Amino acid sequence: MIRQAASSLFIYYIICCCRYYYYSSLLPRGALAFTTSSPLRTKNYHFPPSESSASVLDGSSSDTMTTDSTTSSTGITIPHLSPTTLANLVDYTISFSAANGLQVQQKSERSATSTSSSSYITAPISLLPQAYPHGQFQHGLALSTPFNLLVDRISRNGKFLQETLKGVRDVDEFTGMLLTLYEAIYLSDGYSEQHAKGADRLGILRSDYMLHCSQAADNEYSIKQVELNTIASSFAGLASSVAKLHSFLTRRLGEEGLEEFLDVNERAVMGDSSDDIVDDGERGVPQSLAMIRLPAAMAVAYDRYCARFNIGSSNNNSENKSDAAVIKPVILFVVQPNETNTVDQRLLEFALWDNHEIPVVRMSLGEIHKRVTLDEASGRLTIQNDDQGDCGAVQQEVAVVYFRAGYAPTDYPSGYNTADGSGIEWLARERLERGSAAKCPNLGYHLAGTKKVQQELARRGAVEQFFEGDEGDVAAQIRTAFAGLYSLGADANEEDMEAVKDVLFNDAKGQYVLKPQREGGGYNYYGENLANKLKENCTITVDDDGNNDVSLSPDLSEFILMERLFPPQQRAILLRNGQVEGTGMSISELGCFGAIVSSGDGEVVHNEYAGFLLRTKFSGVDEGGVASGFATLSSPYLC
Repeated sequence: MIRQAASSLFIYYIICCCRYYYYSSLLPRGALAFTTSSPLRTKNYHFPPSESSASVLDGSSSDTMTTDSTTSSTGITIPHLSPTTLANLVDYTISFSAANGLQVQQKSERSATSTSSSSYITAPISLLPQAYPHGQFQHGLALSTPFNLLVDRISRNGKFLQETLKGVRDVDEFTGMLLTLYEAIYLSDGYSEQHAKGADRLGILRSDYMLHCSQAADNEYSIKQVELNTIASSFAGLASSVAKLHSFLTRRLGEEGLEEFLDVNERAVMGDSSDDIVDDGERGVPQSLAMIRLPAAMAVAYDRYCARFNIGSSNNNSENKSDAAVIKPVILFVVQPNETNTVDQRLLEFALWDNHEIPVVRMSLGEIHKRVTLDEASGRLTIQNDDQGDCGAVQQEVAVVYFRAGYAPTDYPSGYNTADGSGIEWLARERLERGSAAKCPNLGYHLAGTKKVQQELARRGAVEQFFEGDEGDVAAQIRTAFAGLYSLGADANEEDMEAVKDVLFNDAKGQYVLKPQREGGGYNYYGENLANKLKENCTITVDDDGNNDVSLSPDLSEFILMERLFPPQQRAILLRNGQVEGTGMSISELGCFGAIVSSGDGEVVHNEYAGFLLRTKFSGVDEGGVASGFATLSSPYLC
């Protein structure tokens, strides 16, 4: 008994210490201060800009975010939610997050003498799910496989990519380098490039949508595509956990004070149609299949590589125990140094092992340049370990390369000069691309996700060239998701120029967004900044009839102009650092994952919808990335 009591006291002491250090670590960053005398504004807090998780939330209705929250000795008051229910929600959420890995890694400040350690905090999330039309959610899911096919076919059409991006490459060095490597590897006839051409292509894609109501839509919202992410499409793991959390909260506390809050949000989104209740089995928070289907797609590419080279495969294809004696190839996760979104990546890594017994190795592009070699004869990529590594081997073969980095210029800090060997990150990227391993994505897939390609696809007949004959319905299905997209390059037509003039002369700056060829969030121009950017790069003249004529600077070629989307607003409660950041009107963006595996000669061997995420932010915030600190992870409450 004494021993048990001592053990209990020791455990209690450890828990108290952990709580002390946990909450102490949060205080310097803090949550937002709440005041009753002024509107609540978002604090200038950002997670490090890592991964292309930050697809832009383009809609807003005001320049400031307001809230009905007030401070008191008991906390925050939220309409349609009692203080007791709010306290229970927060308590359950923090506990669930700790128990289920719904966390992000804190950026550590290590000294030269400190040992390596990591600490984690609750991921930025919405405390409750957001109302979402069931029909439009299903429409987004149904578009996953058509967009997967579109990306694969674009990646094989070198002429289309060259013609579409020729204006961008001259003013955007990063996109230009990607295109140059693509041409050298996939459009050349060199023997050594045959390995890359024959390699499988793995796509883990995410198409992001916002609900939008056009003037001709009779007040009905439909999804419109914000962007199509083809590299480092992240947050599949954490978003799956958020959906589980919200499903638990709405079922566990649904009859204890959540009904009115959820009902008010539902009517804000659905209007009168909220009376048309969906089937009970479809109402509520759906399950995301991302942590099942994304690892499954990676396993398909992995097994095909193993079969091609006659080496050990995943447990899917193991027919006898002798496979256990074979040192398995690995999936190489290309990651950023000092990455903070490690939990989301690790969830995928753990699922790969749990479901398929596929090992993962994580390396930065700088490390890959030092330690990964390419056999020019076979195309095999091999990791050279200093010792015997975790697997007991000096060498590990790479079957699949999965990029969670490499999508932004900041991932290539050594520069673009590969001729003198100084641009080591680009040299590493090229080496990986030229190998026989399946790439996720390969350069063609990466280029297919640029904003300029997105804009070009919106032109009449552009999508249709990739879906001819009996596939015409597929092109029509894809086109339903397009918003207005306009070129600012040398190929700008009359319709494009009318959009530019709309901004310059008709005070329509609030109706558009200016987007560069970048992933990660925080790069777009809105409102006055958009108008000023155009004015600085346009020459305006007046003809004899008094009409304005506009000439675009070549510097605008790296941008596209996009119709701004205005989704319905509903109340949200946002949590950051484990504390309630605030409550106010919010907007959301739906992301639908898709997974595709195709052979070097274009045979599609795997193509399916692979899960979802929802991101929510206060409606006065223009940008919308989670990793870049603008938005939070949420989930849809189907109605």
